[in-house]
Amino acid sequence: MEDRQRLNRLRWRCTRRAMLEMDLLLGEFLDRVFPTLTPAQADSFVALADMEDLELWPLVNGSRECADPVQAEVLALLRTVRVK
Repeated sequence: MEDRQRLNRLRWRCTRRAMLEMDLLLGEFLDRVFPTLTPAQADSFVALADMEDLELWPLVNGSRECADPVQAEVLALLRTVRVK
């Protein structure tokens, strides 16, 4: 039950954001890619989801580099997601 609650909280953080684009992108990523992530990548995604949109968006669109290599892997996967 605890894992389900954690996933529900993460879904809330991913789909209730200030930017509609981030809602759609993070929600789609959570549905399609998140289940395939390694534990380290999953932790990095959670850390990214905790960021404010204005801080996260430049990392997602590639206008700012990410210093953390695992977060960089997750961001590369995020960039491959196509929103329906």
